[in-house]
Amino acid sequence: MPSYPPTFADQVVTQPLRAQFEAFLDEHRSALNRCLDGLTEEQARRSLVASRTTLLGLVKHATFVEKVWFDEAMTCRPRTELGLPATADESFVLAADDTIASVQRAHREACEASRRATSSLELDDILPGNRRGPLPLRWVYLHVLRELAQHCGHADILREQLADE
Repeated sequence: MPSYPPTFADQVVTQPLRAQFEAFLDEHRSALNRCLDGLTEEQARRSLVASRTTLLGLVKHATFVEKVWFDEAMTCRPRTELGLPATADESFVLAADDTIASVQRAHREACEASRRATSSLELDDILPGNRRGPLPLRWVYLHVLRELAQHCGHADILREQLADE
């Protein structure tokens, strides 16, 4: 019998929709952050596919995602003011001083800032600052969950490739 993650437990299924969204988001945030656990710095930076995607780059990109969707979209502040790259593709680029510890810490801090930023909002509240135009928090939660789920899958595949070496 498979062991399901906490979001499948009865206490989450019966919770209000917002609590369910947040449980799934936090589960995926944590899973992506943990994809670096037990790796060497070299393994975390190793390029195993043709794109810029590395395990360390995935978590760095997830930090960018948090800041774009829960800071830029809420505050309307430009990415330059937030210290973010202009494009999602650039968010995968690793700096010489990026380490597993520093990238995981930045990601955890960005996730906590996202939780604080949305704590007083309702699912139908509008986030005005996205480049697509104003969007309800519900849509943003679904979009970020979709993106995190995709990146968790990417991380699983990259970890498998490292294990096969």
